[in-house]
Amino acid sequence: MEYKDYYKILGVARDASQDDIKRAYRKLARKYHPDVSKEPDAEKHFKEVNEANEVLKDPEKRAEYDALGTGWHAGDEFRPPPGAGAGAGGGRWQHAERMSPEEAAQFSDFFSSIFGDLGGRGGMGGDGGFGGRGGGFASRGADQTARVRISLEDAYHGATRQLSLEVPEVDAKGRIASRTRTLNVRIPAGVTEGQQIRLAGQAGGGVGGGEAGDLYLEVEFAPHPIFRAEGRDIHLRLPIAPWEAALGATVSVPTLGGKVSLKVPAGAQSGQRMRLKGRGLPGKTPGDAYVQLEIANPPATDEAARAAFEALAERFKSFNPRAKLGV
Repeated sequence: MEYKDYYKILGVARDASQDDIKRAYRKLARKYHPDVSKEPDAEKHFKEVNEANEVLKDPEKRAEYDALGTGWHAGDEFRPPPGAGAGAGGGRWQHAERMSPEEAAQFSDFFSSIFGDLGGRGGMGGDGGFGGRGGGFASRGADQTARVRISLEDAYHGATRQLSLEVPEVDAKGRIASRTRTLNVRIPAGVTEGQQIRLAGQAGGGVGGGEAGDLYLEVEFAPHPIFRAEGRDIHLRLPIAPWEAALGATVSVPTLGGKVSLKVPAGAQSGQRMRLKGRGLPGKTPGDAYVQLEIANPPATDEAARAAFEALAERFKSFNPRAKLGV
């Protein structure tokens, strides 16, 4: 189903007061009332305005709607959070008896998925009112997702990060306000980019005593000057001298766990890749480090250096590095 932006429908800001919402609703209800309006699709707009007003005029309903978060846009594909849409039989609305079944049936599937059927499609209670009448309003807070950027060193060793999170709450005047929460988050060693860390009960607080939602932190790696991560594997470009490539050598290689020795075979070529098993990010199956060799030539900045290169050129004058290209 599609997400409905009730604030956009009424043309008000997310921090609008109850008076602002009331004025906006009255203006739009007059504009789109099917009995008098000449606007195209007046009846459709009138239903949308009524639905938006039904949610935003009530501070508790508005708080539950706002708990879905601010990352949604009108028309986005929407999936209800856990615990939503429990319906009147679950006792979600203490004032549900004010709405007739005919009125409840006018609301969208999106509305029902968040707030339940309000009795219009959920059945009548034994006292002639709606099921769950007088049960009080309670709902679980929405889950939230945030990004946390860490270095590859933090991913390797583990770390603790301080995170500030904005969560919605209803103030004493019935307005929706944001409250800043500060959390100290432990980043486990071996976490990979894109992985989510779940912090149970650390997201938006529930309404009417409902439990808080969960916070999911999506890990993002900061750019590193020499390393690149692919899953748990770490990639590195390693410069070597021409004589190290030609004759073979044992060279020192940096890894996230410290320096290690690598044996470069004689006749190594630029672009050749070598594997250091288990030297990537830790885990049940540790990643590997992949070293790509790059031959780096020394500068010929003086006569002695130039003479050395000229002697090398003379010694290997029959060698054509572009022979495979046919030139």
